[in-house]
Amino acid sequence: MSVIVNNLTKIYGSQAAINDISFETKKGEILGFLGPNGAGKTTTMKIITCFIPPTHGTVEVCGYDTATASKDVRRCIGYLPEHNPLYLDMYVKEYLLFVAGLHKVPNPKQAVGEMVERTGLVREQNKLIKSLSKGYRQRVGLAQAMLHDPKVLILDEPTSGLDPNQLVEIRKLIRDLGKEKTVIFSSHIMQEVQALCDRVIILNKGNMAADGTLLDLQKKLIKETQVTIEFNRAIDLALLQKALPKVQVVLLKDKVYQIISTQEQDIRPAIFNFAVQQGLILLEMHQKVSTIEDVFQQVTQ
Repeated sequence: MSVIVNNLTKIYGSQAAINDISFETKKGEILGFLGPNGAGKTTTMKIITCFIPPTHGTVEVCGYDTATASKDVRRCIGYLPEHNPLYLDMYVKEYLLFVAGLHKVPNPKQAVGEMVERTGLVREQNKLIKSLSKGYRQRVGLAQAMLHDPKVLILDEPTSGLDPNQLVEIRKLIRDLGKEKTVIFSSHIMQEVQALCDRVIILNKGNMAADGTLLDLQKKLIKETQVTIEFNRAIDLALLQKALPKVQVVLLKDKVYQIISTQEQDIRPAIFNFAVQQGLILLEMHQKVSTIEDVFQQVTQ
């Protein structure tokens, strides 16, 4: 396992920022770290990256304990904090060469050149960092995190400030990195998590609220199915309810109905058969697909 977290607790004064959380990640896995503001995501990431110590519990990264072998842990990790710390008066290429020197990267000029290309900073490499937009500063932060080819990437809100085109590029980069490294990232953009993550952990008030693949969490937590249908003419609501006795039928507007079911069985064939029996034309039938937003709300509200 690349990262092993055991019974991790961090207490500030009388308040527990995180409370007895445990999880493991492996190579080739993209783990999404979710939770409301103040849930403990950033605190957990700071402990994994050796920025702060835990109150209780242990963390191992690539076999090294963060309490006893922090230098070895840091060599294995690339970290992009939520508030991206950069030397604003340095040029992009100059800064990345400086970072390469800190990590003792072999062939630093070649490594920096490749990373500049990979993160889309070719046109900006000779600019002062303070002159860059927030999106390009974020790219510089990603470049420094990946420059020493770490086995584990910890990315706290990595796509903050990126425009839609940059989002597509950085998501592709994270997806490619996830094939060969362990990637743990937090985000408030739920579509991003749904598109990228192999697995999701949701924290709520410092506690582990959910852990699993999105599909597993949807099956476990979302018990209700909603199907919206529209016929070519209005019908007696009681007639539809009689044909579908184990569901709730709601009239949304003229000729449009919502069917709410808590059964595991797909109710759409029964709706279609009803339409045929009644000589109705089914103009629309749409089943709401549960999303990561539904799972998130289910476990945090």
